[in-house]
Amino acid sequence: MWWIPGALAFFIVFAFFIEWVDRRFVARLQDRYGPIYTGTGGVLQPWADFIKLLSKEDITPAASDKVLFRLAPLVLPIFPIVGLCLTPILGKPIIGFDGDLIVAFFLMSVYTIMIFIAGYGSGNSFGIVGGTRAALQMLGYEVPFALAMIGPAILAGTLSISEIAYSQSNIWYAIPLALGFAVFMVCSLAEVDVVPFDIPHAKQEIVAGWETEYSGRKLALIHLAENLEMVFISALATALFLGGGYGPFSPPIPPAVWFIIKTLIVAIVISNLRAIFARFKIITLVEWSWKYLLPLAIVQLLVLELFFELGVIPWP
Repeated sequence: MWWIPGALAFFIVFAFFIEWVDRRFVARLQDRYGPIYTGTGGVLQPWADFIKLLSKEDITPAASDKVLFRLAPLVLPIFPIVGLCLTPILGKPIIGFDGDLIVAFFLMSVYTIMIFIAGYGSGNSFGIVGGTRAALQMLGYEVPFALAMIGPAILAGTLSISEIAYSQSNIWYAIPLALGFAVFMVCSLAEVDVVPFDIPHAKQEIVAGWETEYSGRKLALIHLAENLEMVFISALATALFLGGGYGPFSPPIPPAVWFIIKTLIVAIVISNLRAIFARFKIITLVEWSWKYLLPLAIVQLLVLELFFELGVIPWP
């Protein structure tokens, strides 16, 4: 298990790289330059920002819950890191097992709950509103998110993320489960709190939402957690719907490299979506999730069951 520290270091490096790609891509779409000076093409700018935050004054408000306020930034990065350990992003999962898909969904839910705790613990009215918004929007998208993830598990006949990825050597599940893949991608935007679902931040409305009172090292860890969550969601989409490191038309490169390329492409798609849409209101998101995303996710499962019964798709 000597390679585990190296894998964890890779997750962090890749998270900062995806942040740079996201910032450059969105800047181009908005006719801006984005980061260009620190490192070649500005590739080291996320690292510079992280180090800068580590060196800044770390303030703990007098009105905050000291334990929750200090604990939340330390715990937040753990959930996406553990989630990445369940995905075969480096060829094989670090701690993969049958049923790890359920654990991955649990980690995403607890991550959002920890955001609520972080906002509540800050003792700031904007932070509390932002944390409450995170919990409220979770009630909207979590159910269709879970149903979208069940489709690949049913087709593969397993709840193992790596086995689901491996079972797509003939066809990616994004093709027969196009509806579920679309629901998954929309819910992913809410999970990573980006436009149009960055309602818990909403800087034009509530300053910076649940992050308002965080500074210095705490804010640096929060930004690291957000980058890791983006990588985790993108890697999960790759494993469940895009065959992981396998699948038709795979180039003659190692599966781990192919998995990383797909993960990067999914992250770019998320960046594209957040750049072209405006923010929803919280009530609009919840209503839209229950009226449209949930029925679509259920329809996907019903169609899948019909295909099984008619023999169009063999039972796993």
